Amino acid sequence: MSERFDCHYCRDPLQGKKYVQKEGRHCCVKCFDKICANTCIECKKPIGADSKELHFKNRYWHDNCFRCFKCYTSLVNEPFMLRENNKVWCSNCTATEDAPRCKGCFKPIIAGDQNVEYKKMVWHKDCFTCSQCKQVIGSGSFFPKGDDFYCVSCHEHKFAKTCAKCKNPITSGGLTYQEQPWHSECFICSNCKKQLGGKRFTAVEDQFYCVECYKECVAKKCAGCKNPITGFGRGTSVVNYEDESWHDYCFKCTKCARGLANKRFVCHNGKIYCAECPKRL
Repeated sequence: MSERFDCHYCRDPLQGKKYVQKEGRHCCVKCFDKICANTCIECKKPIGADSKELHFKNRYWHDNCFRCFKCYTSLVNEPFMLRENNKVWCSNCTATEDAPRCKGCFKPIIAGDQNVEYKKMVWHKDCFTCSQCKQVIGSGSFFPKGDDFYCVSCHEHKFAKTCAKCKNPITSGGLTYQEQPWHSECFICSNCKKQLGGKRFTAVEDQFYCVECYKECVAKKCAGCKNPITGFGRGTSVVNYEDESWHDYCFKCTKCARGLANKRFVCHNGKIYCAECPKRL
């Protein structure tokens, strides 16, 4: 008499029927699905004897449930990663999810994307634009102002000082005269056009002259020594009388050569005398 071949659980005969062997025990398909089958971690249903099962680290899936949590692509025979809440992700979605986010469009910056980094912030290259003109700055020069960024041209027009002469922005260097900014190349002698920055000069009716040109072209000539009265160095004080001017040290008596600056004098026949000398003439 042959030995009975029954289901371990329900004792139904298995002879000629489909059965499953698990842990050394034989069971019918019905009992396997009810008692022995693993539960799919995705759909929470048993993985029956007729289903294809996939497992990873004591977790089980139906083959058609083993899909990327993000894009739903089947991960059978594909690389994957098990992330939080036991969800599986494909390698592309994992890379995208872990990628830094663009400060401009808030989309991920993935490997191969051209980007710009500044103070732990990152942008796609085409998203890094000027706050004023909205043109792409990309990898070009820029100026940060608070949360805004400006290209060189917009920064110059918005924030740079304007030259008192040419009215264009002063981007570097420059100088200040009477609280007005100037380009160094704009602050020049009106006659010889030499730059006056760091040099002695004289302003005459909004025109500037170097010492040499002022002497030659502008300064009055001393009625005594016939040299220009510049206001520089010796003789900064000037004596004026009837449309003529003298250095203070040249304004002296024609006869006795006594200095007459700030003293009484007499004009006789177009010449200057002290108060005493005309009596002796």
